[in-house]
Parts: sequence; C-alpha cells; structure tokens
Amino acid sequence: MGEDSKIRKETGQLLSFVPTGEYYFTKGIKAYHRRDLHRAYKYFSRAMQLEPGEPMIVCQLAIVATELGEYQQAVRLLQMILEEMDDQMVECHYFLANNYAHLGFFKDAYHHINLYLELNRDGEFADDAEELLDIIMLEADELDEGELYEEDELILKQEEARNQLESGNFPEAIAIFEEIVEEYPEYWSAYNNLALAYFYLGQPVKANKTLDQVLEQNPGNLHALCNQLVFAFYQNKQEEVEHLTTVLAKIQPMLMEQQFKLGATFSLVGEYELGYKWLKRLYKSGHDGDGGFYYWLAYSSYYTGREQAAKSYWKKVLEFNPEKDGLEPWGEKNVPLETQISSIVQKFQSEYAEERLFALFLTSISDKKEEILATNEITNKMTAIEKKYLTYVKSGKCPQEMEAVLGAHETALVLYDKHQPINQDEAGVYLIWFAVFESALKEGLNFKNKKAWAAAVEFVWEQLREGKNTKTSVAEKYGLSVSTLSKYVKMVNNCLD
Repeated sequence: MGEDSKIRKETGQLLSFVPTGEYYFTKGIKAYHRRDLHRAYKYFSRAMQLEPGEPMIVCQLAIVATELGEYQQAVRLLQMILEEMDDQMVECHYFLANNYAHLGFFKDAYHHINLYLELNRDGEFADDAEELLDIIMLEADELDEGELYEEDELILKQEEARNQLESGNFPEAIAIFEEIVEEYPEYWSAYNNLALAYFYLGQPVKANKTLDQVLEQNPGNLHALCNQLVFAFYQNKQEEVEHLTTVLAKIQPMLMEQQFKLGATFSLVGEYELGYKWLKRLYKSGHDGDGGFYYWLAYSSYYTGREQAAKSYWKKVLEFNPEKDGLEPWGEKNVPLETQISSIVQKFQSEYAEERLFALFLTSISDKKEEILATNEITNKMTAIEKKYLTYVKSGKCPQEMEAVLGAHETALVLYDKHQPINQDEAGVYLIWFAVFESALKEGLNFKNKKAWAAAVEFVWEQLREGKNTKTSVAEKYGLSVSTLSKYVKMVNNCLD
C-alpha cells in the first residue's frame, strides 16, 4: 500500500483518509495522460460527485466523454457548465462545436465555433477553431450558406416530441420522432423514444422492429436492450425476459444515465435485487436524483426487504411528486387484487352485480381461491347467473346452459392477458366488462368473439379515462380490423347507456 494511502500518528494509530474531489481529479488527469480513458472517466465522475459545482472537473469529464465517443453526454455536460456554473468559460463553445460536428449537427457546430472566435479570438484554441470552421464548411457544403446561420431544430424537435410522449399524445410524438430519424439516421435516442411511442400506442410489432433497427446498426445500445426487456415483460414473453435479463445483468455501464436506466428497468420488471444494486450504487455515489430515481429506489428497496430505507426514499418521492401519495409499494393500491382475500369477499357483498361478477373472476385466478370459496358470506346476494358462474369457478366445468358464463369468463381472461396483475387502477376495465356482460345477456347477444368484446371494452374504458388510444392502435393490439372493433364499441356503448 502506498505511503499516501495512510497517515499514522507517532503512536501508530491509523488516521482516516477521506478522498476529495481534487484527489480524484488528479488521478483522472494522470489516467488521461496515460490514455486510460475509461479509468479517467471513472475518476472525473467521482470528482464531479464530490464537487458538483466545479466547472473544471465537469469540463474535463466532457473532454473524456468526447474521446470515448459519448458525444451527447459531452454536450449535456458542457451545456450544464454554461447554463448553471460559469457562462464565461468560453472554451466550452469550442468543445460543443467539436461534439456537434461529430454528431453531424453542423448548424449548431457552426454557431458555437463562431461564438468561441467572437468571444476569444486569441484564445488557446483559436487556431484549432479556425481549422474546425473550415472542416464544418466543407462537411456542410450541401447546405445553403444562409442555413448555417439558422438555429438547428433538432434539439427543439426532440424536446417537443418528448413532451408529446410524456403527455400521452403518441401519434403526435411518433410523427416528430419519425421526422427526426429520417433526417438524422444515427440519432439513436430518437429511435428508442419512437419505439416507446409505438408501444404505448399499442403497436408492439413496429416498436420491436424499431429497436431491432437500432441494435443492428448500433450493437449493444443499452437503452434499446432495456426497452426490449420492458416490451417483452409487458407482452408476457417469459423466455425473452429471462434471456434479456441475463444479457443486461452482465453489463457494467459507466455513465450515470445508463446506470439509472438499468436500475429502473430491472425494478420495473420485478428484478429488484439487480435494480437495487445499480440504484443504490448511484445513491451512494452522491447522485442527485429526481422523483423517478427515488420511486424505483424505494420500490427495489422495499421488495428486497429493506423496508425502513424504502420509507425514507419514499419521502423524497413525495417531495418531487406529491401526487404519488398512496402509491407507495407497501400500500394496498399496489397489492394485486387477486391476492386480497378481504377485498374480494367485500366485493361479494356489493349491491352492484358487476362487482360481484368481478369478485368471481378474481376468485378464479387467485392463488387463494380455496380460502375465498370457504367463506360463507359470498353467496348472500347472488343472482341466478352469478350462481352458475360460481359453479363454474368451483368445478371448472361448463354445461351447455352456461355458455354465456364461459363467454364472460373467457373475455375477462383476454383482458387479463393485457392487464395484469390487477391493481385498483386496472379494476375499472373489468367492472365495465361485467356491467356490459349483464346488459348484453339481457339483450340476447352472444359472446363468441371474445377478443372483439375485450378490445371494445378497453377502448371505451380508456376513453372514459381521457386516454389517448385510437381504434387503430387497439385493433392492432388485439389482432382485429378497425371495422370489427367499431362494431363492438357501438355495442358496448349501447349496453352502458
């Protein structure tokens, strides 16, 4: 062990040594001069965490990110310096120009290189800046000279598309992202967001094709792999989930953004130990996370047995997002309804037939089925059709006179394939279905086309919640034509009137 790693008093007592940001910055400079870029990045990142307001550290980190080919990360760091730390650090404009040129954003590169020369004509990088300006002009010779003076629209488009995505305006987001990837065919962030928009719109085939395109041209793209895992999880593709989990578990990302993506993804798909590993590592390194970061850290902590820590992190969630109150992982809203015996039994006592029918369906899929059926109170208010459904739930057999019951049950199973586990928010789609079933039964309608009934109920349910789904997206999700879906949507609405 080196002499600088320990300091002893004359008595021989070992004094504690707490490395500072300057300590790691110095180690980063040494690693950088050795051209050990990955180690340099690690040291500069640690220095930044210990002294987050020091622009020289952030700038050096951005330089290493550029040399590693992480141009977008470098741009974010350099913009952070100019916007939040030191707007007089004009060399950042030169570095920004370099990164924008690598990304192919020549208008932005032109803007920043000229700004650097205007502010610091005799600066350290003046000669390099003049040379870079010539290169930019050569690379951008297909553009009209006047266009170089215009602000590049890419960043604005990306922000607008993300806002549309977060607001649930998926068709609008898709239109913008498609435009971006056409203009910038190697801008992988836009592809990944486009895939998310397709998936949210109920077009998983297009979503996965978009991710395949990314991974074909940019193998190992972490965000694409994480999105593939999320899509497979929601589509109940268990083998694919296991394969992608194994692949991602071997990845050791250096960038904080990638570590968060990995931790949040693992937590979302229920791999809480893996999720906790990355999120806790970020937390211990001093990462100043937002509401989303603490949300997944709280969940991964809770489901790995760290309940007290989870409650502490949840307080941070509520500081950022007070509307999340009641959604804590230990709260009843997050416990699947099919596992709540008391809640199911309570539904059997409801005055509303749709709630009692829903209780029967929950009983049928619950791993606590026998305990629920052993409760005496469940038959107190049952109608004739409900008693037939109860017989089916108990025996699993369906005589001919119970075909309608089987239709109702199997339609609910189609919904369950898309909406599970069932939490309080998801319960609405099932309640609408059983209300529709009761009315449709009185009208003498048949229940042979279970997918059409389920798709129509989901569409109406989302519309009632002011969802942004379209008939096209729902029809594709359930493998139907739009005309068939429209026909059943009309039937559902008539049953609800």
